[in-house]
Amino acid sequence: MPLIMGMSVLLACQFAGELLARGLAMPVPGPVLGMVILLVGLIVRGQVPASLRQTGEGLLRYLTLLFVPAGVGLMVHARLIGMDLVPIGVTLVGSTALTLAVTGWVLQRSQRRRSARGEP
Repeated sequence: MPLIMGMSVLLACQFAGELLARGLAMPVPGPVLGMVILLVGLIVRGQVPASLRQTGEGLLRYLTLLFVPAGVGLMVHARLIGMDLVPIGVTLVGSTALTLAVTGWVLQRSQRRRSARGEP
């Protein structure tokens, strides 16, 4: 029963995100909005329910299987990807560098705030 409840929460958040994305014609995918809805709900609640934790851990255990379709897509469309290899490579390197820079900046800011409060 806990797995059903956890999966129901995840699917309800994704459904709400899809409704928002389509209803407001937002350029953001519905599942992303659903994750934001879930995050806000968890922040308001202050903790992760046991059923949601159990479901999330179960999904993460098999996360590597979700990379199989992406790998097949790369093999099927290798020639098409090869035609645009330079822009794809520049985009991947640039987005990775930007992500690392923003992550480092956020980490520094959070460490400064914690040290200012006297937290370890």
